[in-house]
Amino acid sequence: MSEQPLTYESVLALIRESVWESERRMKEADRRSEESRAAFDQHMEKIDKKFAQEREEAAREWEKRNAELNRQMKETDKKISALGSRIGEIIECMVEGGIVDKFQALDYEIMQCGRNVKFWHPKTADIRGEIDLFLENGDTAILVEVKTTLEIADVRQHMERLEKFRLCADAKGDKRRFVGAVAGAVVEEKVKKFIYENGMYVIVQSGEAFEIEPLPEGFKAKEW
Repeated sequence: MSEQPLTYESVLALIRESVWESERRMKEADRRSEESRAAFDQHMEKIDKKFAQEREEAAREWEKRNAELNRQMKETDKKISALGSRIGEIIECMVEGGIVDKFQALDYEIMQCGRNVKFWHPKTADIRGEIDLFLENGDTAILVEVKTTLEIADVRQHMERLEKFRLCADAKGDKRRFVGAVAGAVVEEKVKKFIYENGMYVIVQSGEAFEIEPLPEGFKAKEW
């Protein structure tokens, strides 16, 4: 069988057919690419929705647990606060029960003892406070601050309290002398040193009772 001779028209037809086939394949490739891309986007959208749902569920669970934890912490804080207040009251009673005799041994003729004595300035509203134990012997009063654990910050606050009490007493014409003392079930040595440096008595727990610490040589009680 003899081959047909190539003509201009036949060559042009082959070129057109080749170009058409190439375009067809390119369009098919584009179509498949678009389908693949659309399928991928759908798949990712499903994953995103699933993750978003899981994130929302996790966030709700965390909020629920956090709310419960906060509730428990507040409840615990209330119990600790109530317990601390109760322990403070017990210590105040223990100090009050035996400390009068101890101060009398230091030549303070205590005639009466009051607990939780409130005071305020007649003209200045922000000068006010409360004394845990107020020991009186006429011309002198001993103002005692009681803490479970006594810190230097507590001592500083008591000194400020004594200054305020002095101002209130002066405003009322009270000319008595005031002496400071601090008591604690736990008192570190550095705290005791700070107390003595500021001219106040230290009352500490000794067994089941409270005692006035032996005074250092040269100690002189400060008077407010």
